[in-house]
Amino acid sequence: MNIPHFHKPQIIKEGGKPAFAVLPYDEYEALLDMFDELSDIQDYKKAMSDEAEDIPLAVVDRLLQGENPLKVWREYRKLTQQKVALEAGISVPFLCQIETYKREPSLKVYRKLASVLNVSLDTLVGE
Repeated sequence: MNIPHFHKPQIIKEGGKPAFAVLPYDEYEALLDMFDELSDIQDYKKAMSDEAEDIPLAVVDRLLQGENPLKVWREYRKLTQQKVALEAGISVPFLCQIETYKREPSLKVYRKLASVLNVSLDTLVGE
């Protein structure tokens, strides 16, 4: 990571306390670039750590073929629709409609489903 030289920012106070830091725009952009790079490094480290779950090829293939991620992960976790629906606080018919793309749940419901399946929200919804 190439760390640029930064000038001391101008500090603007409100009520005698620092409220704003003013710096040149190119330094602001450099800070954003550094933040993005740090975020990428952290994501890489997490992916390479023992904490990362190994996803079986069969699961990846099903997802790449366009199957509903909710259904794929539910089946991979060996959970019934009844169990997932109960833990997420929704009805089995609603869960079935979500899995068959007949209904789109709210973000709140997606969060509950992701928690039940122990996956990230992005895993179910996409980016």
